[in-house]
Amino acid sequence: MRLVVTGTVGAGKSTFIRSVSEIAVVDTDRLATDESAAIKKKTTVAMDFGRLQFAPEMALHLYGTPGQSRFDFMWDILIRKAHAYILLVDAHRPSDFREARKLLAFMKQRVDIPMLVGMTHMDCEGAWSKENVAIALGFVDKNSRPPFVILNANQKESVVDALIVLVEYFIKTSSVF
Repeated sequence: MRLVVTGTVGAGKSTFIRSVSEIAVVDTDRLATDESAAIKKKTTVAMDFGRLQFAPEMALHLYGTPGQSRFDFMWDILIRKAHAYILLVDAHRPSDFREARKLLAFMKQRVDIPMLVGMTHMDCEGAWSKENVAIALGFVDKNSRPPFVILNANQKESVVDALIVLVEYFIKTSSVF
C-alpha cells in the first residue's frame, strides 16, 4: 500500500515518516532559503520515503511531500499512485489553514482515494479545536468528513494509531475488499 503524507511547511510530514519507518528514511532535505526558514532550518524539496512492514507480504510505503506549493509537481507525481493519503495540519498556525485547504483541493482534483486529516501541535498555545480546524478546511458537514485524528508526529505510538484509523477507514470505504 502506498501512502502519501502531505501538509504545509512544518506540519510534521518528515517527522511522521521518521517516527514509524523501519528503514532509514530517504529524504531530500535542503537548507531552507525562503519563508520556511522562519519555521525550520531544513525543508523537503522532493520527497521523503519510508517503509513499515506489517506482514511478510504486506508493507506500507510512506511518501512525504514537500510543503511548499512551488514543489507541487512532486505532489502530482506522488499522489497519482497512492492508495490513500494523510493531510497533516499544524493546529496552532491558523495562518497555514488556507494553504492546507489549497493542498487538499489539489489532491482531490487528482484522486478519489481515502484520506485522513492529522492534527499536529495540539499541545501548543493557540491550537484550534478539531471542530474549528474541520470547518476551516471546508468540512462543514460532519457526515461527509474524513476521519480527523490528533497526533504527535514525534511519537511512534501516536503515528501508528493514526495509521490504524486510516487503514480501517480505507477498508471501510474501498471497493478493493
